[in-house]
Amino acid sequence: MSFKLTTIKENIEEITASIPNDVTLVAVSKTKPIKDILEAYNAGQRIFGENKIQEMAAKYEELPKDIQWHMIGHLQRNKVKYMAHFVDLIHGVDSLKTLQEINKQASKHNRVIKCLLQAKIAAEDSKFGLSFTHIEEVLASSEIKEFKNIQVVGLMGMATFTDNQQQLKKEFSSLKTFFDTLATQYTTLKILSMGMSGDYQLAIKNGSNMIRVGSSIFGARNYIA
Repeated sequence: MSFKLTTIKENIEEITASIPNDVTLVAVSKTKPIKDILEAYNAGQRIFGENKIQEMAAKYEELPKDIQWHMIGHLQRNKVKYMAHFVDLIHGVDSLKTLQEINKQASKHNRVIKCLLQAKIAAEDSKFGLSFTHIEEVLASSEIKEFKNIQVVGLMGMATFTDNQQQLKKEFSSLKTFFDTLATQYTTLKILSMGMSGDYQLAIKNGSNMIRVGSSIFGARNYIA
């Protein structure tokens, strides 16, 4: 893809114009400065995703309070307490113990935190997530019924990092089929979070209704050692 010198506002407008109205755009702002997030905010974006809890908590303190913050990275249970008072949706939940900790911390703030169970659909061993069977076991467990301060509202999946469109389609469609089956049993399951900057259009075609887009909005990411 050729490089375009565009503003964050223009990127957001282009993406929102190209996706269906029922698809939610999460602007992935990890490593990005406050000024960039404010530019996206002023363009109308209200949902932002971060992958480090303490970075997200620091940004929460500085930015407008009508922002919905999504935790999209792999979750460390011992850090849940730092975001329990404000996080809107947690994408990458991959164990019952993590749900237990989120419930515990949310109860301290008298909140109900929405969660997505992360399914492992990628071929890469480095990707986190639960097998479909394990997701079924978590949802059917007696423990989850006791958690009053969380609500599992859907599934999240990260596809293999590849240009092979057939493989991506297979991974996305398999999760969509599984999600549809589960949604007939659990009426709270409404969100299917699939697709990032490189593959969100294909993810939408295969049933995603929430996409996580970073570099296509903010440009190349600046990683700090």
